[in-house]
Amino acid sequence: MQTFLIQVVDVILFIIRYLPTLMFVYFLMSWFPGARDSKIGRFLGRIFEPILEPFRRIIPPIGMFDISSLVAFIAFQFAMTVLTNLIYQYVVPLLYGI
Repeated sequence: MQTFLIQVVDVILFIIRYLPTLMFVYFLMSWFPGARDSKIGRFLGRIFEPILEPFRRIIPPIGMFDISSLVAFIAFQFAMTVLTNLIYQYVVPLLYGI
């Protein structure tokens, strides 16, 4: 059972590590026409649009620039760092008996 939990924690940490990179890729897709309409673009949209929507409601665009995505990325990066640190500080020692 402990081996299974270690694998689950490893998968969660892997996902946390690469989510900000995928968010950045999603932002870059807006520069290419039709990229967000592809399968990958729709998949990433289903992941990140619920995260971006509250930021877009609070932060209005400045001219033609939407800085809400930048603020969301920074907040998301901070949240992922905090979550990773909490996992390493509290969960990993429980699993390894440290």
